[in-house]
Amino acid sequence: MMHISLNGQWSVDCINTDEVSKKEINNLAITLPGDIHSALIDAGKMESPYWATNEKQVQWVGESEWLLHRNFELSQAQCDVASLDLSIEYLDTIAEIKINNHVIATSRNMFVALKLNILPFINVGSNRIEILLKRADLAAKAEAEKLPFPIPWAVGNNKVPHMNTLRKAQCHAGWDWGICLLVAGVYGDITLTPIEKTRLVAVQTDQVWQGNTCELSVSVEYKKLNTQSDQVTVNFADQEVVCELDLLNNSQVFSFVIEDAKRWWPAGYGDAHLYDLSVSLDNQTINKKIGLRELRLITEEDAVGSSMMFEVNGFPITAKGANWIPLDAMPGLNSDQRYRKLLTDAHAANMNMIRVWGGGIYEHDIFYELCDELGLLVWQDLMFSCALYPSTPDFVKNVVEEVDYQIKRLRNHSCIALWCGDNEVIGAIGWYPESKQNREKYVVNYDRLNRALEETVLNADSSRRFWASSPCNGELDFGDAWHDDNRGDMHYWDVWHSGKSIDAYTTINPRFCSEFGFQSWPSLPTVKQFAPKEDWNITSPSFEGHQKNGRGNSIITEMFTRYYRFPKSFEQMLYLSQVQQSVAIKTASEYWRAIKPINRGILYWQLNDCWPVSSWSSIEYDGRWKQLHYQTARFFAPLLAVFVKSDETLRLQVVNDNRQAYEVSGELIWQSWAGDTLHQEAINASIEADGNVEVWSWDLDKIKGREDEGFFYVKLSNGDTDFNNTYFSAKAKQCRFVEPTLTIEVAQVKEVIEVTLSTDNPAFFMHLEYQGKGRFSDSSFTLLAGETRTIEYFGEASLAQLKAGLTVYDLYHSYA
Repeated sequence: MMHISLNGQWSVDCINTDEVSKKEINNLAITLPGDIHSALIDAGKMESPYWATNEKQVQWVGESEWLLHRNFELSQAQCDVASLDLSIEYLDTIAEIKINNHVIATSRNMFVALKLNILPFINVGSNRIEILLKRADLAAKAEAEKLPFPIPWAVGNNKVPHMNTLRKAQCHAGWDWGICLLVAGVYGDITLTPIEKTRLVAVQTDQVWQGNTCELSVSVEYKKLNTQSDQVTVNFADQEVVCELDLLNNSQVFSFVIEDAKRWWPAGYGDAHLYDLSVSLDNQTINKKIGLRELRLITEEDAVGSSMMFEVNGFPITAKGANWIPLDAMPGLNSDQRYRKLLTDAHAANMNMIRVWGGGIYEHDIFYELCDELGLLVWQDLMFSCALYPSTPDFVKNVVEEVDYQIKRLRNHSCIALWCGDNEVIGAIGWYPESKQNREKYVVNYDRLNRALEETVLNADSSRRFWASSPCNGELDFGDAWHDDNRGDMHYWDVWHSGKSIDAYTTINPRFCSEFGFQSWPSLPTVKQFAPKEDWNITSPSFEGHQKNGRGNSIITEMFTRYYRFPKSFEQMLYLSQVQQSVAIKTASEYWRAIKPINRGILYWQLNDCWPVSSWSSIEYDGRWKQLHYQTARFFAPLLAVFVKSDETLRLQVVNDNRQAYEVSGELIWQSWAGDTLHQEAINASIEADGNVEVWSWDLDKIKGREDEGFFYVKLSNGDTDFNNTYFSAKAKQCRFVEPTLTIEVAQVKEVIEVTLSTDNPAFFMHLEYQGKGRFSDSSFTLLAGETRTIEYFGEASLAQLKAGLTVYDLYHSYA
């Protein structure tokens, strides 16, 4: 028999809220998987919380209880089975489930799928299922009151107290980039599975390598429900095994030997090859795609301190990527297409690692399947972030069940590189008055929970490392990983939060920087999605309501005054904020790549937004690439030319992350703002695999007193790939740019729309922005005097639409 899907149309009633009773919300249609907020918007019962200041007006939704219900039919054959298994995935969060008025289960952890046999409660014919979603805010308060001593919650981020007592996405209560929406609903599949003889519980794999030969062990876990015999069929890499089940055990192991195995590689290092695995038993099938690869995290003492490097298939990897937050603040708006687009865009920007941050969710299967397919390694946090957490027996039992379930769900994915215990929870011990005054007590509290997490992780998956926290200096090291850069992973926030200059990034040498970031404002097309025109001002109510970092707008504006001439309009302020953001992250990323092999990991904060907002993201809520994402594609490219300034010299280094050596050649120029050549010379160099070599240097005395006269530009090629870079030896506000006269032509060339740009004088940070959907093949680049560059548009706009909706920005015209 096949699965019976209970996805689709349900009804929802609002109960226990006087304010809502006036809205007559009863028997409202809701589509599951989905959330209550999305259903209310679809039914016209609520305005979008993303618009203007509507966030304040929708808090009643999270202060209500909601009853989901529907009827379903079962045939006699579907009831004449050994078990009828109900599965509900991502049930958020405090819930009671009834079948035909029988309470069959309660749930209090959105990170554990509910699975149980409902056969005793069902009828042949019509049946009713109800899911009561209770108030998370009241549940959190009740849990906090039961604790033996206070456990500080994420006061600076959450707008609802004590969310750390619930196993619910912590950012649902607000974050410094996130709207406060205490969403509730079901975000995964709801299915019934009739089982006649044997329940197929799980399939796990393990790899053993000898040279290029891989032996894959496939463990099939099952539960016999009667004494009838049964067969299991396992297919892997065109090999099939069919055998009778061992009735005396609950699992069997099958081995497959693959000679000259095609290895799975991270993006930029080789193909992400996947083999098909299929296990069938009693009309149930589990399908997986398995990447065969060897992976190690190397943390060894060295002359600097202690390394932190991932090695895949024996080759050292420089991890390049970003941090991931939940796709949408209203989970009902998630879709497989949105996951694919965002992760494909990460891959297109030459990323090879994504960090799933610990204040969100363990992502849906589609996320990890796409990361497998695209070669994106995943640093996987467990879901604890920026607060302290209880270590009571009840809480620990709850999270142990969660972690065991999630590790076993995800461990077969080749993309998973690391299990990390939490985000910044070690550091949070020093943030709150209670824990600062009694540090020893809260350190013990932390250690009790963290040890339970570690034991659970390693029991479920001994093939990967457990990393206690991010950031962390190493095993049992609770040191200051925000400022100690010689070991472990580092979060470096001194530029954004502490007001240091952008070049402060070049004063530290992190072994692996898993968080750092600089905000920008969203583009004008995104601002139009949340602010009426009268609020197109950075201090308007709508704009400030979409800036969740208390000092964010002030920091962006103050940094303008350090580096740039002040922009002349609201639109140019938005543009310049994205220039500034891209320069900050580029400065850090290029320098840290230039110190390879000291640094082996660069993950900036953050890849995406969960609603239209001012934030640290490189991709806006609607999928629009900020200038940072276009720049990322260049500074994360496998081949990089980077200018590095020291006290006495300016040097040019070429960094090669490829598995093969290259000969590179090209030229370096020092050019005036009017396009005159002040100096020019050829560059020729050999660079080995995984290499980093200095190819040019100049004594700074050569340009002393002339820093504002021009810029350095280098263009190199290895014969197949061209790469370039631009360097200002003075701050942009000190540079006497000459106005560029831009020529812009938009034309249809066969199936492609092209934008051709040219200029009489050098133009910097030339950025193409289309008001609709889509992106460009390149943007935020330098265009030299007399140069013509053709850029492709990727999207569904017509030629006429692109012409009408295209804006081209450059740095000079941001103020002049």
